[in-house]
Amino acid sequence: MREVTIERNTNETQIELTLNLDGAGRYQVDTGCGFLNHMLELFARHGRFDLVLTCHGDVEVDYHHTTEDVGIALGGRRSPGRWAICGASTGTAASICRWTRLSSSAPWTSRAAAP
Repeated sequence: MREVTIERNTNETQIELTLNLDGAGRYQVDTGCGFLNHMLELFARHGRFDLVLTCHGDVEVDYHHTTEDVGIALGGRRSPGRWAICGASTGTAASICRWTRLSSSAPWTSRAAAP
């Protein structure tokens, strides 16, 4: 089974997550940001990953640190040049989900799918 448990603590956030790549799409997500919760739930459900994630952050300021640190916890921190984007657009004509990870040494992937 490919499963990892990660704890990330910074001045702005405290994150605990468990990700099972061989899961069934089950999730329990609480970041304090409803939209980020929704996107992570979709990531787990449609990727058929099991994800348990809790993040306590400075959301009274904004969601920037929460979003950034969750992305770092999920994607790893290999070099200062890395970054990640996750986006989804749904409509009657097409559904697009893209996850891109770029780095000087890390692989990247991009996926687009039509209904």
